Amino acid sequence: MATSGKNETLGFPTLKWEEEELDTRPMPLHELPRQVGIENAMAIVAKHHERIAKAITVFWGTRDCVEYIEKLVLSGGDGFGRARIGFKPEVVSALMSLISLHQIDK
Repeated sequence: MATSGKNETLGFPTLKWEEEELDTRPMPLHELPRQVGIENAMAIVAKHHERIAKAITVFWGTRDCVEYIEKLVLSGGDGFGRARIGFKPEVVSALMSLISLHQIDK
């Protein structure tokens, strides 16, 4: 191993973080604005269950919205009298996120 007289080693250089550079890191999901969380969760639901996403959009902001989503998750139906096997894990997670993000518009 050849060196130039300095105390050098081969490999990756040491990373030096400047304090102002830390602000450019991606935000964790729990720190994203509420509307971004709603949009992300709705996109997942719409991708797998377009009719359910449309119904949630209609109910959004009303007292019935959380009840509707909870019934979807717990009952095994699609809310329209049609039986189904169940939701994929990412859809259940999105629905649960929507429950926690829902606020009743006054």
